[in-house]
Amino acid sequence: MMSFRIFGLVTAVFITISAGAQTNLLPLADFYKDRLFSTAGKQQYNGSYFLPASETEIPLHEIIRDSSKQYYEFGEVIFKKHVIEAKGKNYRLNISPILDFTLGKDVKDTSSRRLFQNTRGIYIEGELLKNFSFSTAIVENQARFSRYQTDFYTALGELYTNQSTGSYTQQNAVVPGAARTKPFKEDGFDYAFAMGNIHYQPVKWLSVTAGNTPSFIGAGYRSLFLSDNPLPSPFYKLSFAITKKLQFHYYRSRLLNLIRKPVSTTVESYYEPKGHSVNYIHYQFNDHFSLQLIESITWSKGDSIISKRVHPLFYNPLPVLSSLVLKQEEINTLTGLQFQLKFKNAPLIYGQVGIGNLNINSTSGQIGMRWFDAIKVKNLFVQMEYNFYSSTILEGENKRLNFSHGNVSLSHPKGNGFHEGVLRINYEWKRIYVDSKTVYYSLFSNTLGDLMITESITPVDKGPLIHQQLEIGYRINRKMNTVVFGSLLVRKDMVSEPTQSTLFSAGLRTALFNRYTDF
Repeated sequence: MMSFRIFGLVTAVFITISAGAQTNLLPLADFYKDRLFSTAGKQQYNGSYFLPASETEIPLHEIIRDSSKQYYEFGEVIFKKHVIEAKGKNYRLNISPILDFTLGKDVKDTSSRRLFQNTRGIYIEGELLKNFSFSTAIVENQARFSRYQTDFYTALGELYTNQSTGSYTQQNAVVPGAARTKPFKEDGFDYAFAMGNIHYQPVKWLSVTAGNTPSFIGAGYRSLFLSDNPLPSPFYKLSFAITKKLQFHYYRSRLLNLIRKPVSTTVESYYEPKGHSVNYIHYQFNDHFSLQLIESITWSKGDSIISKRVHPLFYNPLPVLSSLVLKQEEINTLTGLQFQLKFKNAPLIYGQVGIGNLNINSTSGQIGMRWFDAIKVKNLFVQMEYNFYSSTILEGENKRLNFSHGNVSLSHPKGNGFHEGVLRINYEWKRIYVDSKTVYYSLFSNTLGDLMITESITPVDKGPLIHQQLEIGYRINRKMNTVVFGSLLVRKDMVSEPTQSTLFSAGLRTALFNRYTDF
């Protein structure tokens, strides 16, 4: 059977490509993800929960399209289309701007600091010959963040080795989900990043994806195994539908610790690389219940002095085998299960549980619920979620193999050592929406920058931390999730000494990507 499928793949690559459904990958922003998992519509997602999903799995843009009547082409473009849309017999091309013009103020900050986000970029997506798609985004940013955000991003900054003392100096803060920064004016940040991918589905049972766009595992607001929180990293993913019920996903990526090597023949020293692999088995028992076995591993590629090839088992597709064979100096593993239980017009129940390096003392988990059209109110969305991260779940015995990329967690923005409760409520009427998010932490062993490869000198945080955010806005365009909004965020930190941030902000943005500030 396997040889037959390999033959079929080779044949498919070289023969004329047959017509098929749209294959573009769907954005990961919460607006799209919430609707992707809706159980209220006629068409429902029954994919693998290894995101991004493609429109082959579910035509989400068609499901959520704006059906309002516009009398002029200008109105069609503003409210319903990309700025440029071109379509022919064997191609489709869409181009739109990416922007975020936000002004804000922390009223608890007695200084005259004005907060702002100034983002300009371009988004391009297209399809060729029905089963090949691509997308790319190029974004330039300048920003000044609140004090708590600035402290967090600065703590993730890149490290430079002092060869004479063996110590490290730190500079150039890192914004999760975006990029390493450089200073901008007074206590501001300048950063840019580019993301893109290609997606090819030559036959129904196989798809190939490659690029450096975010991925996400699970149905939750958070993900234990892989989230869209870290910086973009190069990857490739092969997805096999072995049977109608059984799927296998093979994901490989290259990550970096943002610590400069002490010796280099180039103008700038290189960062330390490491490998990342995910073996993911999905089984769909029926229309209501699915279960996944997940193995996520970071792999050694050397240290500040020695560079080496990744171990050959990096390419092994069998879960657990590498964990049993290799020592923790070579790999850091996170193995676990994930499930989804759903019924039409009822809440989607989901959960994850993981164990680090097969050590029963290093376990973490998640349980949650998504409910679209909750209590039979159309367009009312409710999500409740509980997460538990043990004190070492994302750390390796070899700290160079922590589950991080660009000094940013591959999983939860907060890292390790806490309990978390999340409550999200969203209601949309025509184009007007109200979005409330409450995040409560009970920290018991959490350290700022605890996934850095150096030993942290910051104190261990213990105690409660509360985020409450309320946003009211007007959704202009659903294809790019363009909104005009006003937001109030209250953050109460009772970990060491009680402090509070109260942020007011307003602006215009296209929200294709999630930016987590609830840490």
